[in-house]
This record gives sequence, structure tokens and C-alpha cells, in this order.
Amino acid sequence: NGEPLYLDVKDALYGAENQPLIVGGRYGLSSKDFTPAQVLAVYKNLELPTPKNRFTVGIVDDVTFTSLPLEEEVSLGGEGIYEAKFYGLGADGTVGANKNSIKIIGDNSDKYSQAYFEYDSKKSGGFTCSHLRFGNSPIRSTYFVTTPNFVACHVQAYLRLYDVTKGLKKNGTFLLNTVWNPEEVKENLPVHIKRYFAQNNIRLFTIDATHIANEIGLGNRTNTILQSAFFKITNVIPYDLAVTEMKKAIVASYGRKGEDIVNKNYAAVDRGGEYTEVEIPAEWANLADEPVVEEKVPAFIRDVVRPINAQNGNNLPISRFKGREDGTWDSGTAKFDKRGVAAMVPEWIMDNCIQCNQCAYVCPHAAIRPFVLDEKEMANAPFGEDETLKTNGKGFEGTRFRMQVDVLDCLDCGNCVDVCPGNKNGKALKMVEIATQLPNQDNWDYCMENVKSKQHLVNIKGNVKNTQFATPLFEFSGACSGCGETPYVKLVSQLFGNRQMVANATGCTSIYSASAPSTPYTKGEDGRGPAWANSLFEDNAEFGMGMVMAEEKMQARIVRLMNEAIDNNCCSDELKDLFKEWIDNRFDGDVTLELQAKIKPLLKACACEYCKQIDELSHFLVKRSQWIIGGDGWGYDIGFGGLDHVIASGKNVNILVLDTEVYSNTGGQASKSTPVGAVAKFAAAGKRIRKKDLGMIAATYGYVYVAQIAMGANQAQTLRALREAESYNGPSLVIAYSPCIAHGLRAGMGKSQAEQKRAVECGYWHLYRFDPRLEAEGKNPMQLDSKEPDWSKFQDFLKGEVRYTSLMKQFPEEAGELFQAAEENAKWRYNGYKRMANVVWEQEEE
Repeated sequence: NGEPLYLDVKDALYGAENQPLIVGGRYGLSSKDFTPAQVLAVYKNLELPTPKNRFTVGIVDDVTFTSLPLEEEVSLGGEGIYEAKFYGLGADGTVGANKNSIKIIGDNSDKYSQAYFEYDSKKSGGFTCSHLRFGNSPIRSTYFVTTPNFVACHVQAYLRLYDVTKGLKKNGTFLLNTVWNPEEVKENLPVHIKRYFAQNNIRLFTIDATHIANEIGLGNRTNTILQSAFFKITNVIPYDLAVTEMKKAIVASYGRKGEDIVNKNYAAVDRGGEYTEVEIPAEWANLADEPVVEEKVPAFIRDVVRPINAQNGNNLPISRFKGREDGTWDSGTAKFDKRGVAAMVPEWIMDNCIQCNQCAYVCPHAAIRPFVLDEKEMANAPFGEDETLKTNGKGFEGTRFRMQVDVLDCLDCGNCVDVCPGNKNGKALKMVEIATQLPNQDNWDYCMENVKSKQHLVNIKGNVKNTQFATPLFEFSGACSGCGETPYVKLVSQLFGNRQMVANATGCTSIYSASAPSTPYTKGEDGRGPAWANSLFEDNAEFGMGMVMAEEKMQARIVRLMNEAIDNNCCSDELKDLFKEWIDNRFDGDVTLELQAKIKPLLKACACEYCKQIDELSHFLVKRSQWIIGGDGWGYDIGFGGLDHVIASGKNVNILVLDTEVYSNTGGQASKSTPVGAVAKFAAAGKRIRKKDLGMIAATYGYVYVAQIAMGANQAQTLRALREAESYNGPSLVIAYSPCIAHGLRAGMGKSQAEQKRAVECGYWHLYRFDPRLEAEGKNPMQLDSKEPDWSKFQDFLKGEVRYTSLMKQFPEEAGELFQAAEENAKWRYNGYKRMANVVWEQEEE
């Protein structure tokens, strides 16, 4: 036995005189790096009197004990090799800046250069680490940097999330982007970092690049400031030369985005020298460890999820996965992330709050929620009654209301503030620095752990406000800050999550829905929650239909067993009546949920064989709410054949297409949803063909419920469309307009809800519902929910997104023609909808 190469060598030397001892093993398991320390481990194994055969290296095998022990990493590459690591936040520009840095160094000096880039599974806002090497001799290190000379930590929160000093060489340099002044740095740095700095003679530099970027007008884009600081601190090439080349790179990178963006980045380069060197006290070398605070978290979170989130997953011993060999993963692990990576978070201004809950409705990450507290919950709360409001609304008598922010899970988009109507005194939310709100996290923790849901007091499907009293069963996902897709996914989970099944196409939706080790789908207080699974682009719709067909078979078995039990008169009259009621209402999810609670105890009490079998199938007593979710790359393009097949089947499925008008997950390629004039990969000179009308294609069947929605434009219409789609006993298709970071919103993703409103106001996007049930009532099934657009705003809308304005920079003449064509296409589409909605629909008299 052994690996193929090992067996080949054994065969080649079989029977040979003086045959050497042949040892085989594996490296690179789970695509791990093969580092110098692992190479040394292999040679040290060979030095043993009896080397371990069939070994593994790079993992910690404490189950079958095949792994070789590793020592500290060593620095290779010869003299003159300089290694650097940069810890950043996805979409903060760190990776792009380092790609430019390595080009600048390679193109403007005799140095050899190399770069690797490391990411976690989240979208923008996730962990990134750039690994750079440069030196005077060829670089042959085919692995990440493990012994850096220089480390830059671009996110202050990372000091406690990751081991950012790991491997930093003696006499090395550490650059920290922080809001702290030097004295606050000395006070707030974690003890283990202080000790490491002192023991290894590390030079520490700090800069408040976040504040500088905001002053310049770059928002959270700190990359250019920190890139400039790196060149000035390290002097790897003359700083003046680096500045010149950085500014050339800025023109190449941002020139098409306009002179204003270029000038702001020029200013960022010039202000990169505004750093401070912090003196390292010698006494730090002898600091004692901070006391360990034991958190009350499940063992799986403590032993598996937390280490992986801390980028230590490669060091986990195999024993941690015993009992999970099939890949089983707990749901709801995302709530333990608590990264605290936002620079700004919302602060609730209680006196201005009208309790509309719109902020919670639009939050992409479920990081702001209304809590309703009864008298007992208030008595134990860490906040007083003067920090709450009397809850408005029937059914809430005697309770108190608090809008609570999850400071550590907020991602700083600001959509909640943007949609807040406030009262005559102003908005009820404002964005403030996260440091001012950290004490508020205790209030969130209390509400989550001790305040029970009050959703039973209201009809959560009745209006927008009520929906937010329902617990989100999709929370803290790995989606981008300000994501336009996740508010829809979250809302569906609030409305139907206690009986929801999801077939999710590959794409952004699948990545942020299962960005291991964080799983955002969770369960409510009753232990119920969505069941989720991912399938491929091309077959996701069929995958979801298979779930429905399986449920139909199981329900058919239950119907047969119930009828036989009724016919054999072996059950109580009460149970037989419930069986009849269930059979009559088995397609109604809410009714079957109530009936299941009544039927299950009686099944246990009845000793007949029929009830025993029904009890084994009791989880099928609740009608599933089947959702098939994906983006436009799936729904319009690669998965369209399957989608069409499924809606043609007439099966009771709900299809949600989150339309970003581009392949968002794979880098911004054009799809059949991309409109005329938009710039995307494979449409660099602007798309020349108009957008496919997926909704109208589906509507031609006549028995498919179809809706187009945009939450930011009409929150009530969004709710109504989702409610109607799910209640329709047949196929439904809901197409949701979803602004994306790939669009390049000039106002920023904090205005993604407002962008939806602008899209509908100008006629770029239209709202409608096509409900076949109305035809049976003698009514027109087409209902146009959009008002007459203000076409004068159309061109300004296009100019508010870089995907359009970049065309103006590159091809100004073509841009004018294509933008006019885009407006004419929008008018053509709207007029078609209007004609359909205005048709007089009467049943023919017999």
C-alpha cells in the first residue's frame, strides 16, 4: 500500500541489490502550502532510525498519527530578500494597491518581485492578506510569506481577531492603521502584541488613514494612503520615485472614473507620510498574559469555527472533526463572528424614532432590529426605561420598544440611516465612530439572549413594520457592505423561514449563504429554520423541483395512511377530524403548521400502526415553502433552460432571481440581463443588445405568478409580491432589482436602497405583479405598480453609476448613442407593460 509515486519507485527498485529504504507520504492536503518547515520535517523523519512511512505533513493528525511534527518556519531566499504582509478588508483597495506596489518595485528597480494574495470566503468586507517579496536575486518561494520583515495591519479590529505578528522577524517593522493616538495605542494594544514588539525589537508606526480618507472624500478606501506610507517607511525604492510611479498607476487605474477620483487619490499619496512612530517601552517584554475570559459558546464554535475565522484552520487537529466526517456543519454559526470591522456604525436617537422599522427592513446583515420587552425583561435589562419607548400598536400594551444595533456585526453601509424618515426633529439614526458605540454591544447581547420574540402578537405578513418583529432566520452573512440582494433573502426568511427549503444556485447568493465556517441561515426559538442546499448554475431549478417532488411523494403517503386510519376507525374521533382537516388543507403552509402541533401529541397517544407510521413522517405534515434562489447569471443565462422547464411543469415552487444585471460573483461579466450601454467584461465598449425580459417570458405561460420588485422603491409592493408568490399554488417567479458593488454607485453602497428608488422613478426599472388568480375572477392579471416615470431623470441615473460613466470616458460618442438607446428600450418596455395592464379583461359570456 502507498501513494502512486511511492509504489512506482518501489516497483522500479524491486529486487535491486543494495535497495535503499523507501519512504512515502503526502503533502499539500486541502491545498495547503508546502513550506520550508515542512521540507525540513520530511528530512528529519528520514534521519530517524525507523522513518515513518505513509506519513502526512502539513496537517495535525491526532487520530491515525500519520503527521510529522513541524518546527518554526525559517526564512529562505538569501540575502537581500525583503518580505511583507498586508492585512486588509475586502474592497478596501489593499490588494489592488499591493498589485501596483509590486509592479512599481519590479519596473523601477533591479529587484525581483513576487506577490501572492489570500482571501477568506466572504465577499467584500472579508479578510485579505497580501504577501509580497522582492530582492536582488531570483525568488523561488512558492508559498505564502511566513517570516515577514514588514507587516501592515489596515484594520484596527484585526489586532484581536488574527495573529498579525506571527513570524514577524526581529528588528522588523509594523504599520497600524488606527484611530488611536500614540498614548491610546500603548493603552489598547493586546498584551501579547506588546510583548512581541518588545522582545523582538519591532518598530511600530501608526497612521489614521481612515480619518484621512474621509477628509479627502475617499470613504473607506485607505489603500493609497497606506501604500504611500509603506514606501516612505521602508524606502525599498527612493520615495520620490515611488510617489511618481504611484501617481502614474492612479491615472491608469482610475483615469476612466474621472478627474475628481484621480485628484483625491493624488492627495492620498501626498498624505501617506502622516504617520507616527510609537516608542516601545522595554518593560513590555515582561508583561503577563491577560486573563482568559471563558465565553459561553458551543464547543463546535470554540474548537472549530473560531480558529478557522482566526485564520488558524490549517492548524486544527483532525480530532476536532470526529463525528463530522460527512461534512455536517451547524447552522447559525455566523452570529458568533463578531468581527467589529466597521469604522462607523448607526446610533439610535430614541426621541426621533417613529417605530416604523424601515431601518431593520433594509439592513443587509440583520444588524439592527426592533426589540419589544415585557415587564420582566425590562426589569433585568442593562438599560433603563428612559432608554426605551412605549411600543406603538395594538397587541403591544404594557411593553417597551428599543431599536438595537449589533455594533460588532454591522458593516458600516449606512442604508438604515438613509431610509430612516425620523420625525420633525430629524432622523432617528446617525452614523458615528464604532469606538463610541462599543458599550452598546452589551445591550444587543442582552436582547438576543433574554428578550423573547413578540411576533406572535401581530400578523408579521400584514405590513412592512410587522415583518421586522419576526426573527430573521438569515443573519450576518458574508455579503458585501450595502448588498442589494440580502435584504430580500432575509425578508423571505422572516416570512416563511420556519418552513422554508432553499435550492441555491452557485454565485454570490451561495457564497454569502455558506461562507464557511460562517453559516447565516439559522433557526428561531421554536427550533425551526430554513433547510438550505447549493447546486450548480445549470441545474439549480431542477434541484429545487426535485425537493418539491420528494415532498409530494411523502405527503401522498401521509394522505393514504390517514385515509386508511379513518376507514379502519382505529383512531379517536378528534384525531380523525384532524386528519380530515389536514387532508383538506395540506397545501396551506400556515394551516398545516398549526395542525402539526395538534396532531403530533395524539399520534403518540394512539397505538395503531397507521399512527406509528404517520408519526415517523410527522415532519412532512408541514407544507414546505420551496424557494429556488439565484442571480441573473443563473436565471437569465446558464440556468434558464432549467428554470423554464420548472415553471412549465406547473409545480408549486417560488423562484427568486436577484438581478444585479451582471455576473457579480465571477468578476463582472455581462449577462443577458445587462442593459444596453452598460460596461462589463465581454462588453467593454458597452452592451449593444437590449436586456432580456425574463418576467414577460414566464408570463406567457399564463399560469405562472410573476413579479418585478425593488425594495428601496416600494417596500410594501415588495412585501405584497413575496406574500402573493408564496401563497400561489403553482410556479412563481420574483425578479428583484439588486444594486451591486460592481455597478460602481457614485453615491456608494450606503445608498443602494435609494438607488432602487431612483431606478424606478426614472423608468430604468419597473414594478409589476402578474397574478393568474385574477384571471379566474374576470380581472386583468397584470398590475403595474410603478407610477409614470419621470423620463427626464433617466440619463442622470445612468451617470450615477461607473458601469455607465466609464463608457463616457472611453467612447464618448458611442456612449451618447447607447444611453439614448437604453432610454428608448426602457420606454418600449414600460409601454408594453402599460398596454398589458390597461387591457379590459372580461370573461366571455357563455
